[in-house]
Parts: sequence; C-alpha cells; structure tokens
Amino acid sequence: MTTKITVQPDLPKRGMPVTIITGFLGSGKTTLLNQILKNKQDLKVAVLVNEFGDINIDSQLLIDIEDGMVELSNGCICCTINDGLIDAVYRVLEREDRIDYMVIETTGVADPLPIALTFLGTELKHLTRLDSILTVIDAETFTPDCFDSEAAHRQVSYGDIILLNKTDLASESQVSELENYIHTVKSGARILRSNYGEVPLPLILDVGLAQPDSYQPEEEHHEHKHDHDHHEHKHDREHHHSDHLANDGFVAVSFQSDRPFSTDKFQDFLENMPTDVFRAKGVLSFDGLDLRYIFQLSGKRYELQHDHRDKPATNQLVFIGRNLDAQIIQQQLQACQV
Repeated sequence: MTTKITVQPDLPKRGMPVTIITGFLGSGKTTLLNQILKNKQDLKVAVLVNEFGDINIDSQLLIDIEDGMVELSNGCICCTINDGLIDAVYRVLEREDRIDYMVIETTGVADPLPIALTFLGTELKHLTRLDSILTVIDAETFTPDCFDSEAAHRQVSYGDIILLNKTDLASESQVSELENYIHTVKSGARILRSNYGEVPLPLILDVGLAQPDSYQPEEEHHEHKHDHDHHEHKHDREHHHSDHLANDGFVAVSFQSDRPFSTDKFQDFLENMPTDVFRAKGVLSFDGLDLRYIFQLSGKRYELQHDHRDKPATNQLVFIGRNLDAQIIQQQLQACQV
C-alpha cells in the first residue's frame, strides 16, 4: 500500500507584502530607502526605483550589479522599474532566493493611486498584498498649500502612514501644527517623526494598514479602470519626460555640458535662481577642481558632495519646478561655464 504525499508550494500565505513610498520632491524618500536597504533585521527586501542614481548603495554590502538589479550581501536587492512596474515585480517574484518584502518608490510629483491600483486591479493582486502607502513629508518646508499641487495633496490623503522627516530642522510648534493639519486631510493616518529617514522598520513594514476601499473613490473608479495601463506606463517614464509633470503645472529642465563651471558664477546663479524651482540634482565639475561633485537642491537648501566615481568631467543637471523658462535657465547655466 502506498501513501500519496501532497507537497504544498513554499509560498507566502497572503502574497508578498508591498509598501508604496510616496512624498513630495526632496522630502527624503531616497534617504528612507537607504535606511531600509541596510537594515539589520534579517529582512530580505526588494526595493523598486526608477533609477539607481539616487540610491547610495553601501559598497561594503554590494555583491553584484546586473542589468537593472543590484544585489547586496544582506540579501536585499534594488531593482529599476525601467521595463514597466509589473515586469519589475515579476523579476523579483521569479528569483530563486527568498525575498520577504517589496518596497516601491514613486517619483516626487506622482499620484500614488495608479501604482496602488496596479497591485489591486491586475493579476498582481493574486501574488502580492498591498500593506500600506507611506508618505514622506519634509517637516520644515511642507505647508498646507504645498505648492498648490494636486499630487502633493493626494500623497497625503492616500497615505496610511505619514512620516514627518527632517523634524530636527523644524520647531516643535511647527511639527505639531503640521500633525494637526494632516489629521484634517487624512483622519486615522499613522503619523511618525524621523530625522534622516531613521525609523524602526516594524513601525512601517508589514503593518497591514492598507485601505483598498479608500484608494478608489467612486467617481474616479471608471476613469482609473479605463486609463490604468496608460497611467502606469507614464509613471515609468516620468523621470525622463516632462509631459506627466506638466499635468500638475510642473516642468523638468535639463542641462548638459562638457565645460566646467566657474564656482563664483554658479554660486551667483543659485542665489538668483527662480523661486519656482523646487528640486534640482546633478553632477558638476568646476574649473580648477579635480573632483566632480554630486549636487542636490531641495527648496532653498542645497549641498555638494564629492563624487568618487571615475567618470568624465561633465556637467549634468535637472531642475523641476513650476512654470520654468527652460531657455533662460539653460542660457544662465551656459554663462556659468569657463
């Protein structure tokens, strides 16, 4: 007599949990991702991003970089969404090694709803479990009108967790006032405070706070259902194209040159830059200086850090803002060259 033994596949009972991280330009999403990637809690996390450029991968953790994927010694991976969000998710799900958790980063002017609906309204709903939408906010610069941006409002109104970042740069009364305002936009949201994106992972991962019913307002149901693929495709391209940004009044202005900048002229440019520039980043080289610099600007704050990568000394910059005159900005930057 033989006994038939049925072996169940080793799959998560409720699918791989997914957190969507959203937040306005310069709020600290990438800093939070870096904290998640170097976590010490033996959690194997897959982080999906639009590009690797912003992710400061710890070189001591780095094992391998293949096309579109970075593998770390702690078992975490970082994967780009270049081929489409659903394809990127499948690339993670099809890996042989164990991955416990998935984190998706949206760009700073993205509406998180189409990304959430990708996990709730496609075949991914059978393979993954949306855990929460986490919204990162710059506690120092965020105001209730927040640049009059519909995307910024949606990021808060759909957020299950609101992470008030950079609280060290804001007064206690300012942070408390912001918390009170957030409660008026999204009652019941879990509000956390952090500096440099440092927050205990059990407070933000696998918390089961997703509210699918609230992600799909009745009046928008048909529109999102109909336009889902279009939204998702545009989300994947929006770092490189400004058509999506323009829907919310934003434009992206790019500049590239092989000639170095004068440090004095570039300093003057920053001091007289249009107030409607909300975010800028790039790689810079300056006359008389051997090193290249990674440039980051958020609001009125900016920083330069040495770029130790062995690459040609070129200037590459991207500015994101409202109603920017690309031709004038590019002319001003050309005038900074030596």
